Amino acid sequence: MAKRRYLFTSESVTEGHPDKVADQISDAILDEIIKNDPEARVACETLVTTGLAFVAGEISTSCYVNIPQIVRDTIKEIGYTDAHYGFDYLTCGVITSIQEQSPDIALGVDKGGAGDQGMVFGYATDETEELMPLPITLAHKLAQRLAEIRKKGVVDYLRPDGKTQVTVEYDNDFPRRVDTIIISAQHNPGIEMGRLREDMQELVIKQVIPEQFLDKTHPPKVLINPTGRFEIGGPQGDTGLTGRKIIVDTYGGVGSHGGGCYSGKDPTKVDRSGSYIARYIAKNIVAAGLAKRCELQIAYAIGVKEPVSLTVNTHNTARIPEEEINRLIRENIDLTPQGIIEALDLRKPIYRKTACYGHFGREGFSWERTDKVEQLRKAVR
Repeated sequence: MAKRRYLFTSESVTEGHPDKVADQISDAILDEIIKNDPEARVACETLVTTGLAFVAGEISTSCYVNIPQIVRDTIKEIGYTDAHYGFDYLTCGVITSIQEQSPDIALGVDKGGAGDQGMVFGYATDETEELMPLPITLAHKLAQRLAEIRKKGVVDYLRPDGKTQVTVEYDNDFPRRVDTIIISAQHNPGIEMGRLREDMQELVIKQVIPEQFLDKTHPPKVLINPTGRFEIGGPQGDTGLTGRKIIVDTYGGVGSHGGGCYSGKDPTKVDRSGSYIARYIAKNIVAAGLAKRCELQIAYAIGVKEPVSLTVNTHNTARIPEEEINRLIRENIDLTPQGIIEALDLRKPIYRKTACYGHFGREGFSWERTDKVEQLRKAVR
């Protein structure tokens, strides 16, 4: 078989990116509601722009939460604390437009059915310890490190917005080396670009990229603030919207995506909970050694409990037939919305921390457990 070499690229963004500001506000509101009313129905959307945060959506709950205060607290925690940033927690306007969930939707959800039609995907691969694709894993870690050195005051010139991008060279679907690294870091006016680029190399890139993926004969191309300046950023530089970073949130472009975002949605919405169970299943299949790669599609109809379809694609890496894996899933895992909520314990205020640096591949989330491994192995006929 001829060798197949190719490049694959994924990106991430920091918590100060405008779209991620919107995601975090939506999920912070969801968390506060679900903490007081676990049965609440929440579909919360946020828009942020220069000096303004606009929150809209459909919320049915028995509790009261102070949405403007949640918005301001979230913006403060992200780091927009200075009016010179064009957006800050003290002076920004906050507008809300909230209504109750449609009773037509509630008819199906109240019976335990899915809150909407649609399909969701989950993915796992054995190319990293996290069982995630390497490009998105490294892009997230670069973005996290960028935020860390800002928040800890390691450097004094960074602002909250930032983006990262990593290109990996694959050889027969195995990651061999990092080909390109891009970092765009928002900064204060007047910073000398040579200093910033040196700091990004020493304090971010060298702290994140493993030596095993650095080929000395073909070192990675490194682009830091390629335009030469990134002073205007955050909601002042670009309007932010909930759900506009769905590829950053998932697998960095590897595999398929159903199209629905996660942030701001309570777990009766299968866009979110279905994607979480799909990742959980795919990860356990790979962790159990049943396949080296696994992509799962689950599809639902509004108001119907059981999924209308379940498809397994192991990209020809399975040790047993895919039909057998499909059977194992159906016999061992409850895929109804209520079954997913109970299995992953989703009626808790856990969502704000998912809203940046990816919903998958990080510890602390129930859908990242590999507690089905032995059960799946034993069930193989």
